[in-house]
Amino acid sequence: MMNTRVALCLIFASFLCGAYGAKITFVNKCSYTVWPGTLTSAQKPQLSKTGFELPSGQTTSVDTPTPWEGRFWARTGCSTSSGKFTCATANCGDQLECNGAGAVPPATLAELHIEANGGQDFYDISNVDGSNLPMSIAPEGGSGDCKPSSCPADLNAECPAELQMKDGSGKVVACKSACVAFNEPKYCCTGEFSTPEKCTPTQYSEYFEQRCPQAYSYAYDDKSSTFTCFQGPNYTITFCP
Repeated sequence: MMNTRVALCLIFASFLCGAYGAKITFVNKCSYTVWPGTLTSAQKPQLSKTGFELPSGQTTSVDTPTPWEGRFWARTGCSTSSGKFTCATANCGDQLECNGAGAVPPATLAELHIEANGGQDFYDISNVDGSNLPMSIAPEGGSGDCKPSSCPADLNAECPAELQMKDGSGKVVACKSACVAFNEPKYCCTGEFSTPEKCTPTQYSEYFEQRCPQAYSYAYDDKSSTFTCFQGPNYTITFCP
């Protein structure tokens, strides 16, 4: 006979037992290994995987609860040659598992808000913290517009000199946003520039916008960069789509 606990779980799962949210599938189409990281917002419990290795051509997945909000990214150029785990870009504290630490900019981000009970999810690709590799996020299933958000361009290739981040050999491994590079309110949308009316596109945000119009190029780039989907879709995050 079904015990009371199991019965309650079945009837009131979303309220009592931590209902299933979405399956997030990570696909690496880059020609090199990446090390994805995950971060749950608002200091809530982290996902079962917060950092892992993903070789070229490989796929893996992680489940989220509902509601859930957080971000995903990929580290590049990671190794343990120095005796500790370090990455050329998007490091999260010199550790394979990020364990609640975010990506050190510049880093391309996939941001996701999953609503409970089949409500409206929000998701986007963001270059607000700069870019270290091409990336996309696409819902699987669901209802509504449910379009993919993608930044397929290699923004490192033509990155303005003043935004370039280079490794020890002089190779450009990431492209900083103007906020990351200069830390000025007009680029970071802070201080007197903390409203959409005052914080407008710049020559630097336009570099990102022209090459990846679906992705956030600066903090208030909402109109063309926020995507929505209803009815509990799963999501696929692709590196180098």
